[in-house]
This record gives sequence, C-alpha cells and structure tokens, in this order.
Amino acid sequence: MDAVIEQFPRLFDGFTKTLALLGIAGVGSLVFGTVIAGFRVSPIGPLRTFAAVFTELFRNIPLTLVLFGFATLGPYLGARGGYFMLAAIGLTLYTTPFIAEAIRSGINGIPVGQAEAARSIGLGFGQVLGHVILPQAVRMVIPPIINVLIALTKNTSVAGGFFVVELFAASRGAINDRGDEVIAILVAVAAFYLAVTVTLGIIASQVEKRVAVAR
Repeated sequence: MDAVIEQFPRLFDGFTKTLALLGIAGVGSLVFGTVIAGFRVSPIGPLRTFAAVFTELFRNIPLTLVLFGFATLGPYLGARGGYFMLAAIGLTLYTTPFIAEAIRSGINGIPVGQAEAARSIGLGFGQVLGHVILPQAVRMVIPPIINVLIALTKNTSVAGGFFVVELFAASRGAINDRGDEVIAILVAVAAFYLAVTVTLGIIASQVEKRVAVAR
C-alpha cells in the first residue's frame, strides 16, 4: 500500500491522460461515426462505397498496427501535437466504424414507412435523416455506443506502447520503481479503469431501462 501512496501522483497523471484520450477519441468517433453511418444509408453510391471501405478497413486492422502507423509516419509527415495527439487520432479512426455500425443498426431499426412518409411531404434525405430517423434511433443506440466507449477506455492502454504515458504506461514506471509491491500497484490501476468502465456500464443500464419503459 505504501507503494500506491508513493506512486499515486504518477498513476493519477497517467489516469488523466487516459481520460483525455477517451474524451478526444470518444467525441471524435461519435462525430465521424454519425457521418459514416449517414453515408452507409445514403442514396448516393460513392458515399456508400467510401463508408463501406472505411468501415471494413479500420474495423479489421489491429489497433496496435493503427497506432504504430501513426507513431511511425506521423512525425515524418510533419504532424503536430506529439505522440499523444497521434494516438488520439488513431484511436478515433479505429473506434469510428464501431460507432457507425451501432448507429446504422439503430437507423435500420426505424420502420421504413416513417422515412417514406417524410419524403412524401417533400423532405430531402438529409432532412429525413436529421429530423425524423436519427432522433428516434439515438435512444436505441446509446447502450451499444456506451459499450464501444467502454472498449475504447481499455484500448487506450495500447497507446502506452507508443510513447504516450497514459495509465498503463504509468503503471509500468511505478512497477519499475517499486517492484516489491506489484500486486498493490496493479490493483490500484484496475480500480482506475473500473471507475470509468463501471460508471459507463451503469449509464448504459439506466438508458436501456428507460428505452424499455418508453416502448
């Protein structure tokens, strides 16, 4: 326990880096995921093709390879913001297709008749999607999106292998300094992760209950 108290500032600093990665990549993937989901159901063929290729590409490439590519090529391409920002971008791109597929499943769950009725009164595709379909789909897709964000929380640990001192990397430094109390340090690190993932899980559970009552 003494090691945990001694190394707490280092672990907490790593935890804040983890939260920052989660925040940036979470918001970014939500924005881009919504756009990609819209492309997937778009009547415009090239947009559907682009979205499908993007989804299959980043959903089937290991996250380690994605972050390695950004960490290796980013500096040569003149990317600014350091390895932290490169990791955030990599996590965003990796998470976006999972968010997009969750949103697309919600869109497909809305009865086709509603879209047809909206088009019959003169609304365009963007208006139908933004004003009719997405507001209804959001309630259904929040739980699976939160599950994706829980996975993202754990995926931030991969950034620790690419010069980003987030929680996992901070724990390795703490263990190197106080190897005599490895278990206590690992338990503390697990508690930090659980603080985020359990909170998100509770939110997902509450949303599911409210959606079930609304139905």
